[in-house]
Amino acid sequence: MRAAVYYGPNKVEIADVPEPTPGEGQVKVRVGYNGICGTDLHEYYAGPIFIPIEPHPLTGQELPLILGHEFSGTVTEVGSGVVGTTVGDRVAIEPLYRCGQCGPCRAGNYNICQQIGFHGLMSDGGMAEYTVVPENMIHRLPDNVSLELGALVEPMSVAYHAATLGDPRPEDTAMVFGAGPIGIGLWFALRGKGVEDVYVVEPSPTRRASIERLGAKTLDPRAVDVPDYIADVTDGRGADAVYDAAGVQPAVETALGCIGARKPLVSVAIYEKPLTTPLQKLVMNESRIQGSLCYTSADYDAVIDLMSEGKYDTTGWVDKITLDGVVEDGFEALHAGNKMKVLVTPSEGNS
Repeated sequence: MRAAVYYGPNKVEIADVPEPTPGEGQVKVRVGYNGICGTDLHEYYAGPIFIPIEPHPLTGQELPLILGHEFSGTVTEVGSGVVGTTVGDRVAIEPLYRCGQCGPCRAGNYNICQQIGFHGLMSDGGMAEYTVVPENMIHRLPDNVSLELGALVEPMSVAYHAATLGDPRPEDTAMVFGAGPIGIGLWFALRGKGVEDVYVVEPSPTRRASIERLGAKTLDPRAVDVPDYIADVTDGRGADAVYDAAGVQPAVETALGCIGARKPLVSVAIYEKPLTTPLQKLVMNESRIQGSLCYTSADYDAVIDLMSEGKYDTTGWVDKITLDGVVEDGFEALHAGNKMKVLVTPSEGNS
């Protein structure tokens, strides 16, 4: 079969590799769509970062390996011991490997497992015609949720998990900094939770236009004093839940100026550079910064339910490419800012 194999920085090749066979407790999936994640971009241009250069403790795999951890597909074969999944099931994959033994795992927080691994970063992943995963990664898709949406369940679950940590109520004012895929996902998640008053702060005209087409209210931080604006529209109360999906110092500083008393700034960004956090603002406001990592099965189920209710829309921000275009039409186009989200179609006949 054909797959996108990562060998190191600026080296991803479309190669012919052996087709996998499911072992005990495993499921073989014919990949429908695989999303290119921001993490994939970091690996391509500056890696290996998370991709192991020696065997990972949970997967036993190391560089080189097949990329791809945001994907959907159709089950084509099941291994012995698989009881809840059948051939023909249309599925989304929750790509987390967890040890089950560390403190977070024992407490039920496997998304922060101390040895966490990702299918497609610490093992051969879904940017291929076929892949094999443990059955516990499988989430069945309803008939009215397409494989295209199914490939977005993973990043949308990242956003949904973060949105939940902000504990927003329907009557609250929420803010999202950054209108990339996770920022868009946060907007969808907040709306799905019944929060109508959501402002998305984004300096890029292209990204603002994309999320505005979905119905979002946006603020350009280069043209508006955002903290003053939020203070005005909330009668001085400030925002009830603020989310950073931008990952840059100016966004964090502005966000801290918008938080209401005793309210959270939830961080769900990747920070390439160290930040200087003005803690005095947190002290004087009794506000807080809350980190957010990955998702759990409950987040996956919630996102799939919202997708089944028609709450997610790919119009204007999702592009599809073939496996042959992964580098030029995928990594390079995303890195240049010419596209927002790219789904790779490794196999023919996707539906």
